[in-house]
Amino acid sequence: QVQLVESGGGLVQAGGSLRLSCAASGRKATGWFRQAPGKEREFVAAISRSGGNTYYTDSVKGRFTISREDAKNTVYLQMNSLKIEDTAVYYCATSDKLSYGWASAKFSNGLDYNLWGRGTQVTVSS
Repeated sequence: QVQLVESGGGLVQAGGSLRLSCAASGRKATGWFRQAPGKEREFVAAISRSGGNTYYTDSVKGRFTISREDAKNTVYLQMNSLKIEDTAVYYCATSDKLSYGWASAKFSNGLDYNLWGRGTQVTVSS
C-alpha cells in the first residue's frame, strides 16, 4: 500500500517561507489541502499527473507554487509571503480519478482524492 508522507511544516513569522514535501505521490495527480482549527478542510493547490497543469485557490495565487519531481516521487508546495491565516494542518492527497481523466472529477474536490497523508502543521506567527 502506497503511503503519503508530508514534511516541511513548522513555525514561521508572517512574510516568511516554507516548502512542504509530499513523498511517495506515485506519479499521480496530487493536491494539497489544509484545515485550520474549527474550520472545514479547504483546497489549496493541485498538480496534474503530467505536471503540466496546476491549480490554486484564490487566496494563495501568486504566493504558493506546487511542483513535482518524479525522479524523487515527491510533490512540493513552496509557500512564500505567508500570512497568519495560512496557519493550518496541511495534507497532501493523490487521486486515481484525476490521474486517469474522470470527467466528473475536480482538482478542488477533496472527495475525488483517494489517498491521504497524515498532515504537517504550519503555524504562521505575527
